[in-house]
Amino acid sequence: MSAYIIAHVDVTNPQQYEQYKLLSSQAIAAHGAEVCIRGGAVEVLEGDWAPTRIVLLKFPDMAAARAFYASAEYQLARQARAGAATMRMIAVQGM
Repeated sequence: MSAYIIAHVDVTNPQQYEQYKLLSSQAIAAHGAEVCIRGGAVEVLEGDWAPTRIVLLKFPDMAAARAFYASAEYQLARQARAGAATMRMIAVQGM
């Protein structure tokens, strides 16, 4: 069953965040994830949640999503992101 990682990102240092984007892209490719959403316009339809940047990645299953998050490649990306953005991230089992 597919699994998705959904991230809400608030970028505070766009220049430094470019390094995170590069490294996270490499980690995404290494783990065979499909990028469904990465940035793009956000329109609030209901409620008070107004995220500035959303990322949605699709994985074959929850184990693959967890492996991506725990991977050495993604840990390098997380280190590069430190001080450049705040992130809220969840993994969700899909259909």
